[in-house]
Amino acid sequence: MNRDGRDIVGGVLMAAIGAAAALYAQAEYELGELRNMGPGFFPVVLGWVLAVLGLLIAVPALLRQGEAITVAWRAAACVVGSLVVFGLLLKPAGMVLATVAAVLVASLADDRFTWRTRLITAAAIAALAWLIFIAGLGMVLPTWPWSA
Repeated sequence: MNRDGRDIVGGVLMAAIGAAAALYAQAEYELGELRNMGPGFFPVVLGWVLAVLGLLIAVPALLRQGEAITVAWRAAACVVGSLVVFGLLLKPAGMVLATVAAVLVASLADDRFTWRTRLITAAAIAALAWLIFIAGLGMVLPTWPWSA
């Protein structure tokens, strides 16, 4: 009998991330008291809530049938690769070019997109990122290679 692998994996990952966040916040920040909460109180509570919710998803999934998990390796590699490309290019190339490169790499996950669509999407997302983070929020990020 195949178990519900998606909910098992998703629930276990949620529980692990929640527990890790709660334990980290508990170790690094002061909790305070219920009357006088410290900076670590809210992250600890949220982390444990996430961990419990993850278990509430994973445990029942052990008892029900489900389909086998199929992983779209190409899509996963493109999405992870786009994050790596963005991280590596942000400082030397600037936010605009790093965003364009990341969107282009991520768009390789699906063959249905034409290169014209990919380029228009990359330009639009880079413009939105600039408007939101640089113009709107005033974040100090290099915009272009020569502005670093």
